[in-house]
Amino acid sequence: MLQRSIITGFILLAVTLLVLLGWQGIRSVDSGDSDEGPLPDSASTTPLITMPPIPDHEVTTFVPSSREITENVSTEQTGSGATSSDSVCGGDKTADFDCYKDHYTTLIKTDGIAAAFVDLKARYQTNAYVRAQCHPLTHVIGRVGADGFENVGDAYTYGDGFCWSGYYHGVLESFVGKIGLGNLTSRLNDVCTSVKDQKSYGFDYYNCVHGLGHGIMAITNDELFTSLGYCDTLNGGWEQESCGSGAYMENVIIDGLNHFTKYLKPEDPLYPCNASPEKYKHTCYLMQTSYMLKVNGGDFEKTFEWCRGAEETHRTTCFQGLGRDASGRSSSDAARTKATCLLGQTLEEQTNCVIGAVKDFISYFHSNTQAISFCNSFEDTNIRTTCLVVGADYYALL
Repeated sequence: MLQRSIITGFILLAVTLLVLLGWQGIRSVDSGDSDEGPLPDSASTTPLITMPPIPDHEVTTFVPSSREITENVSTEQTGSGATSSDSVCGGDKTADFDCYKDHYTTLIKTDGIAAAFVDLKARYQTNAYVRAQCHPLTHVIGRVGADGFENVGDAYTYGDGFCWSGYYHGVLESFVGKIGLGNLTSRLNDVCTSVKDQKSYGFDYYNCVHGLGHGIMAITNDELFTSLGYCDTLNGGWEQESCGSGAYMENVIIDGLNHFTKYLKPEDPLYPCNASPEKYKHTCYLMQTSYMLKVNGGDFEKTFEWCRGAEETHRTTCFQGLGRDASGRSSSDAARTKATCLLGQTLEEQTNCVIGAVKDFISYFHSNTQAISFCNSFEDTNIRTTCLVVGADYYALL
């Protein structure tokens, strides 16, 4: 019994150290157990924003804004901005993105940014198209809202993190557009200065630098590798990786209607990650599983297979991205997410899927209650312990 307790203690210590060192993925021997279960729905999900590790010289602990994801959306409507959902973009316009874009442009100019979010949150409750397009719509609100501000920091004070912080990304798209391609290299390092001054390496600063990636993609007409070249001009590896994450996210969420990309290939679902500079591969693979699932119609078993084809040093990242999508596509349903992660053929695959999923649970619910229940549903002690430790570490950042 004593020997068993000592072994268990070493396991917990090892897992904790891995978390504290940044958790680049769990590697293990094959596991023979793999419970089958229903696959999650094929509904789309926006990739979860993941900050790169804070530079060693910084002691600031990342504490994301409580607005990062709003779980319980208030339907209370106040002011003239509260527009009836059946009087605007109704009928054959219900799934017309340009209609909503025009609606929010007008609403911001007449009633302000807050009124636009009141309207969006009300529609989110009952309109499936608005839910699916919520992140791009908050980009619109950010782009239009930014026109009334002199700097990014001021625009951020009026922001709302609803739907994965799209407002902040849209603000940066606007400011980068104002700078212009010809001045981008000389002025890029100054764009987020006002935000960094408020809280160095905080979530707002991350959103600003991440948003630069979105904005650069917009101004370069979605030229991914050109955009990464501009990210390279930022001072600091943390800033470069954060900027790159915005560029890769923009590449993945391009809809083929309003924006197009040359940097996604259905016949090569690992592209562009497998052709990217090494320092950007990690952030690319975290995003890429969302595209893989789009290509294969939500087939998680096939996505596990494709992740196995990634470079060995980045497979765990791919499995974690898959776990994020397993949670996102099931609206963080514990049983369905668990069944999906257990489709992995090895303990390494299953565990890394769970790592990605538990982080998404916490971000989605902005609580650790559901995450703990999810972790405790696993019979395998290694998976359960890893899930609980990673979840606790991640929740501590909120």
